[in-house]
Amino acid sequence: MSRYSGRRKGINEEEMYEDVLSRRGVNQIVQYTTPRFKQITDEDKLRIRTQDYTWRSGDKFWRIATENYGDATLWWIIAQFNGKPTEQHLDPGDIIKIPLELSIVLGVLT
Repeated sequence: MSRYSGRRKGINEEEMYEDVLSRRGVNQIVQYTTPRFKQITDEDKLRIRTQDYTWRSGDKFWRIATENYGDATLWWIIAQFNGKPTEQHLDPGDIIKIPLELSIVLGVLT
C-alpha cells in the first residue's frame, strides 16, 4: 500500500515559489496533504493481539518493524499503536506493545 493512497493532492504554483519552480524547470508541484491517523481506542487495543517488547538503548522502530513484519516502512504502526511518535519518547526499560495482526491494526489506524 502506497503511503499516498487516498490522500488529497494540491497543486502548488504560488508566486512566492517562482524561483524554486524555475530552478526545477517546472510550472507547478503536486503536493499531498498531511495524513491524519485515527487515534486507537482502548477497545481497539483489546481486539488486537500484541507482544510485549522491552525497549533497549539504541532501539529503532524501523528495526523492530523489520524484525516483526519484514518491512521497515511499517515502523509507524508500532509508534502509533503505543502513542510514541519517535524513539525519543521512550527510555530503556519501557514496555511497548507490538501489534501482531497487521490487517486489523491497519484497518483501525488508516
